[in-house]
Amino acid sequence: MTTDLSAALQTYKDELNTELIRIMDYWSRYTVDDTNGGFFGKIDQHNNIAPNAPKGSVLNARILWSFSAAYNQDQTPYYLDLAQRAYEYIVDHFIDHEHGGVYWTVDYQGKPLDTKKQVYAIAFTIYGLSEYYIASKDEHVKNLAIRLYHLLVEKSFDAEHTGYFEAFDREWKPIADLRLSAKDANEKKTMNTHLHVLEGYANLYRIWPDSGLRKQILTLLYDFIDHFIDTRKHTLNLFFDENWKLRSDLVSYGHDIEAAWLVLRAAEIIGDEELVSKLQAIAVDIAKTTEKGLDKDGGMWYEYEPAKDHLIKEKHWWVQAEAMIGYLNAYQISNDEKFAQLSLNNWNFVKDKILDEKNGEWHWGVNQHGQVMPDEDKAGLWKCPYHNTRACIEIINRINSIA
Repeated sequence: MTTDLSAALQTYKDELNTELIRIMDYWSRYTVDDTNGGFFGKIDQHNNIAPNAPKGSVLNARILWSFSAAYNQDQTPYYLDLAQRAYEYIVDHFIDHEHGGVYWTVDYQGKPLDTKKQVYAIAFTIYGLSEYYIASKDEHVKNLAIRLYHLLVEKSFDAEHTGYFEAFDREWKPIADLRLSAKDANEKKTMNTHLHVLEGYANLYRIWPDSGLRKQILTLLYDFIDHFIDTRKHTLNLFFDENWKLRSDLVSYGHDIEAAWLVLRAAEIIGDEELVSKLQAIAVDIAKTTEKGLDKDGGMWYEYEPAKDHLIKEKHWWVQAEAMIGYLNAYQISNDEKFAQLSLNNWNFVKDKILDEKNGEWHWGVNQHGQVMPDEDKAGLWKCPYHNTRACIEIINRINSIA
């Protein structure tokens, strides 16, 4: 490593230590709902709170993970207090104590609203609970995460073809609309859901190294190698039917660079050295390919539609956070300083265009002209502290390990 790069990485780490505190301060200051409990469901980009907005399970699970992970990073006491607040709200309002799983949304008073069982949301709940257990050492937390894991295997796992089906109604019966959002294809198996099931299971394995769980993680890893990762194009296939027939050629740069390091992390957690070696090479290949999604300012574009030769010229906050991690991960594997510089370039773009210096937190994103995308949330069903908090923690710890 050159002296200049070493100095740049130390500055990077110091800045992200500061940014982690800034993000946590925002969420503790603006999002706590003292009237109805838990956290507000929506805050706009000007910090205007919508007190009667629905509250989402994904947002709350990610808040749980973020405050737990931040506490596990530096033991700031009030982070643990807010993680406990998130945990108690999830148990009291999102967990379906009759049919199992978690509701997709509750209303602002915590009453069930959209009661469908989206596997993605349950996976994030497992992820958040596992991190909170590390912080709290509360056996009830671990046991809830284990119950949710068993439920997913029982209700959603495709024992014939492998993989997990996307969504069900409250009583775990099939539903017609499986989509996470209007942007998604209505297909039975998606890369995005499987990535976060894998992520949730891997975090659970850290606190509960069960042989059956390890087998499920291995099955998911091979699903990625056999289906989701296109080893010819070095991109991720996003949508499949129940028989693993590919249903889309969409390229999502953010999901590609996120999967590159997250899938590898799961193999590292279960200690499969053969898969680690294989996935390290894949991670570097994917990182190289995602360079096509980088703009000259260091920011990463959102998606590309090959059939239309159409690039969606938006730079979303979460895509940048994953690029920061993914490129530093590629540097750690390959020792190619180009990747470290790409991570630094992306952080410089974030500082210039994505950080909201006036109102706090990160903007949702900017358009092709570098203008903040209007009418997007600062906090909402999808806008959360998870991607940017995780980027801070991951990069701080990775730079410490490099040094």
